[in-house]
This record gives sequence, structure tokens and C-alpha cells, in this order.
Amino acid sequence: MDDSSENQEASALNEALLLFEKDKTLLILDDDKPFLNRLAKAMTARGFIVSTAESVAEALARLREFPPAFAIIDMRLNDGNGIDVITELKTRRPEARGIILTGYGNISSAVIAIKLGAFDYLAKPADADEIFLALMKSSDSPVGTAPENPMSAERVRWEHIQRIYELCERNVSETARRLNMHRRTLQRILAKRAPR
Repeated sequence: MDDSSENQEASALNEALLLFEKDKTLLILDDDKPFLNRLAKAMTARGFIVSTAESVAEALARLREFPPAFAIIDMRLNDGNGIDVITELKTRRPEARGIILTGYGNISSAVIAIKLGAFDYLAKPADADEIFLALMKSSDSPVGTAPENPMSAERVRWEHIQRIYELCERNVSETARRLNMHRRTLQRILAKRAPR
């Protein structure tokens, strides 16, 4: 690495740190309440002033009231899509750093979110350290780099089944038909916890 690329990386990192020094506000949007609470505690411990939202409507209301410097936004929520929140954040505060959390089935949507203003995306499950590093990383770093601990094949399969199940409006028979799977087999899979 030459001196100019080191200077560029240091400058981009300083950009994140300067924003953090000036404004530590962070909005976390996720409809998984236990995950939301754990992540809020972890980010508070890292120095952020955290506000949380469990729906797109709640997040948009918070953004209109006071747009934060940082945001962690789940892609798929019960009442809409995290892309709407990223778009609103970048409209109200262009320098804000927002990252998208996404399941396996939404990677293409996450790439769209990057084009609309998200700083980066992380595949779920992501831990607080990975999320913090994504928020603070250099803007020159590649987006969506390969994770240290990628999802297992079982997890990828489980995510795909969950995605189809949601698209079929939680209709087990229709999901089983589309996946070419026996209904009872699908019911057993849906009853289990997500594999790691």
C-alpha cells in the first residue's frame, strides 16, 4: 500500500470519527425485539446515543423529528421495507451513515439500498462488533465484503424457505407446493429454530 492510498483510507476513517465526535445519535430499526434490545445495549456501550424503532412508520417519524448521524436498518419489516427509511435518512441528512441488515434472500435488495444511499450492508446474523466496524469503516473499503463466518448451507436453505413462506403470506400448503416439498416436511422445518 503506498502513502497516497494510506492517506485516503485514514481520511475516510477520520470522516467517520469526526461525524461520531460531532454527533453520536444512532437509530436502530428492527422488528425482532430481543435482537433490537441487545444491539441497542451494545451500541450504547460503544458510545452511541441510541433510539430504536420496530416499524418503518415509527422510524420515519423519528427521522422527521430528528435525523440521526448513524442508522442500522433491517431490510424486511412487517409494515414495509428498510429502503424507504434509508432514502428518507439520506434526504434529510446526506452525510449520515446508514447500514442495512439483510437476510440471504434480500442481497439484491441490499445492493439497491446501497445505490439509494446506504453506506454498507451486512447479512444476518451480524454481531455488534461487525455492525460497529461497518458504521466506522472507510468509504473506500469494498461494500459487502465476504464475512469471516459466513452462513452455513443449512442456514442459507432455512433463510430461503422463510423467504418463500413470507412471500406466500405464511400459507404452508402454497409454500410447500412452490418449494416442491412435502407439507409435513415443511412444517417440521418451520417449527425448528434457525440453524447457525
